[in-house]
Amino acid sequence: MEVLKGAIALIGYGLAAIGPGVGIGIIAGNAVQAMARQPEAAGMVRTTMFLGIAFTEALALIGFVLFFLA
Repeated sequence: MEVLKGAIALIGYGLAAIGPGVGIGIIAGNAVQAMARQPEAAGMVRTTMFLGIAFTEALALIGFVLFFLA
């Protein structure tokens, strides 16, 4: 029973990691597009991009911790 519970948690975390991965890809893609359109605002866009990536990655880390707690 414990093995099955661990396997389900592993599959659940793997599926949950897809969301932050897609989110980071969207954030980075839109930031590159914004920097290409307005190069003078690249510094502000880059800072905002890193903040967005950090918050999105925090979701993945919370899921990782919950995987070990389960």
